Amino acid sequence: MDAQSFLFSVFCFLFYFLSGEPQVVEGTRLSWTSSPFGFKPKMLFAFGDSYADTGNTKIAVTRSWHFPYGITFPGKPSGRFSDGFVSTDFVAGYLGMKTPIPYRWRKELSGRVKYGLNFAYGGTGVFDTLVAEPNMTTQIDFLRQLVNDSVYTKRVLRTSVAFVSLAGNDYSYYLETNGSFTAFPGFIQSVVDQLTVNMKRIHDLGVRKIGVMSLIPLGCTPQNTAASSFQRCNETENDLVMLHNNLLLQAVNTLNQQTNSTLFFIIDLHNAFSTVFNGTEIHQGSPTFENPFEPCCFGVTEGFFCGSVDENGEKKYTLCSNPKTKLFWDGNHPTSEGWRAIYSTPAFQNTLKQFID
Repeated sequence: MDAQSFLFSVFCFLFYFLSGEPQVVEGTRLSWTSSPFGFKPKMLFAFGDSYADTGNTKIAVTRSWHFPYGITFPGKPSGRFSDGFVSTDFVAGYLGMKTPIPYRWRKELSGRVKYGLNFAYGGTGVFDTLVAEPNMTTQIDFLRQLVNDSVYTKRVLRTSVAFVSLAGNDYSYYLETNGSFTAFPGFIQSVVDQLTVNMKRIHDLGVRKIGVMSLIPLGCTPQNTAASSFQRCNETENDLVMLHNNLLLQAVNTLNQQTNSTLFFIIDLHNAFSTVFNGTEIHQGSPTFENPFEPCCFGVTEGFFCGSVDENGEKKYTLCSNPKTKLFWDGNHPTSEGWRAIYSTPAFQNTLKQFID
């Protein structure tokens, strides 16, 4: 076990519930990071989807509570869509705080609520998707209700920041429900418009700063590169991603103009991913990946996914011997090591600084 893996283990605390319930990883801090800057947020709120979810999505509707998810950290499924850590863990670590607990565990772990909450649910978007979990509007409603219930006050929320993840589930749903290609740009505009409304609502509740992640090159995820044996990206899909990101940049600039501030900013996940894909500008100690498009865990044939089993309980996926050698864990989500590589890029680090400027 290397030094960083040892530090991971030392600072991991598991909260156990009654038999039959999943176990939640409580307030993990990635201990090699800290916040040496002037403004140190006291709370972190996360909104969005599986790139941010640390255990909200119900066991009945997600693979993230099933083996082999969580095999690197904490050694069993924790509701994270990875073999270990996800983006929220790294953002919290950068800010020098523990990962906020999932909203669904707020009563069982009430002592941790004062440090923030994670409202993200895997598979969701700004609009409803095929996953029957709260969309981002409802997630923000949860925070608003906590303010109404005096769990948080606007004064307290001024010491907080929000991390917003939108990984593309709205677009997957659009395609799966036979949305037309010619109308796709207009739908992208509607997604960005709703995301803009959501960010303003978070700010209006009192949260001091809001960072929203740009879309990764979705055409380069294993789900889209599998057809070429994980060799080539779908550039048509990447062009649509660029439209989303350009519209998002315009929307964030408009929000800042309207508030005469720099309270809203983009966390540059797109360029961070591109850096890792291309193997450029990697910091010392950061991993490189032989084939960044090939996942560690993948279904044996179309229709099966990482963690799939048949009616006899026989696994229907392949699993690599060492997740640390892979950028992607499954068809859409990075490994823990992949997230660490992304986090280490200048693009990601430089934009995270805006949380504390």
